[in-house]
Amino acid sequence: MADALLRHGLLLASHNRLLPLLFLPLQSNSPRLKLSPRSRLDAAFSAALTRPSNRSSGHRVRAVVEEGTDEPKWWEKNGGPNMIDIHSTEEFLDALSQAADRLVVVEFYGTWCGSCRALFPKLCKTADEHPDILFLKVNFDENKPMCKRLNVRVLPYFHFYRGADGLLQSFSCNLVKFQKITDAIEKHNSARCSIGPPSGVGDLLDSSTSQN
Repeated sequence: MADALLRHGLLLASHNRLLPLLFLPLQSNSPRLKLSPRSRLDAAFSAALTRPSNRSSGHRVRAVVEEGTDEPKWWEKNGGPNMIDIHSTEEFLDALSQAADRLVVVEFYGTWCGSCRALFPKLCKTADEHPDILFLKVNFDENKPMCKRLNVRVLPYFHFYRGADGLLQSFSCNLVKFQKITDAIEKHNSARCSIGPPSGVGDLLDSSTSQN
């Protein structure tokens, strides 16, 4: 029976590093360390049970890191309360109507578009610097019929609207040519008053009415 336990202990030793504990030399000058073979085997098993496993702790650390990397996608971030996402034609028309005389900058983008992603942080900063301007984000893939009616054929693409004047300017832009956006804001964000519905969105108004 003792031989079987000893063999079993040696087998466990190869996996749990018990071999040094099973064959520690006894100190003759220390009577407290004189243990019987059975006591030494029990001590080895106890040490193995209480010793933490490096492999399991490593898994726990990796799990915590993976949970902490759950961040929003780049297009899900906004530059402030004056930058909102548009998910339908109705939302687009409502936003233009509620903006009244505020300048509205509309960005048409694609989640797969590298130029859109590169330009987006600077656009967010611009929105933060101009809280009086409304910035609308339109996902091209989610709003293809509307984008086609608005002649959006390249991304990123920008529209500038303001009150009854409707569509003031439209152009494609990238990070290198971002000055075009800055110049358009300076040009169209002057003090003014206008009366009436926005122009330049007639096709959208007709399609929205027919759907209702």
